[in-house]
Amino acid sequence: MPDDLAEQASSVAALADPVRRALYRHVAGRPDAVSREQVSAVCEVPLHSVKFHLDRLVDAGLLEVEFRRLSGRTGPGAGRPSKLYRRSARQVTVSLPDRRYDLVGEILAEAVDRSTRDATPVAEVVAEVAEETGRRIGADELAASRDAGLADVCRVLARRGFEPQPEAGELCLTNCPFDRLATAHTDLVCGLNLALVGGILSAVPAPGLRARLAPTPGYCCVRVSD
Repeated sequence: MPDDLAEQASSVAALADPVRRALYRHVAGRPDAVSREQVSAVCEVPLHSVKFHLDRLVDAGLLEVEFRRLSGRTGPGAGRPSKLYRRSARQVTVSLPDRRYDLVGEILAEAVDRSTRDATPVAEVVAEVAEETGRRIGADELAASRDAGLADVCRVLARRGFEPQPEAGELCLTNCPFDRLATAHTDLVCGLNLALVGGILSAVPAPGLRARLAPTPGYCCVRVSD
């Protein structure tokens, strides 16, 4: 899997140029795809510069390209399709330390749905959904490897923003990717973290790894030991 932080940072860096940023804002604000010529006329930027900057934004994953005849005509004599640009579906956010509120949001939304449907206390369902999510992640990224171990778990947890570090024979998670929620709803989020990490560990073929609560200032509340 590519370095997500590097990709996100590269995309953000593409907007550092003020002209490129203005062109992106114009394209992103349009309801339909626009041509280079249209962007050049509205933004009052020379066409050769527009071409360069728009293609850089495509390379950065911020814009997408499609080809279409603007006249709507088809068949012989209709002319070549124009190269058009629109905002890409990709979402770009850079947060240091890493925060994954999208992941916790998905877990909590599913938990609320189940709690409402089954008349079960939401706190109980949160742990259930978090463990299932962890199992899915582990199945996708760990279960296929017969010799997956602590180093592989470390890699998977790092991708979710936990910043794992070996310490005194354990794996300490030096960052909580849900930090803001954990501050306001400590018991709920710590239970979610424990279930999520435990679910991931369940996919490791070699037995022995376990997650436990070990709240320590400056760390995530969960540690992994073997």
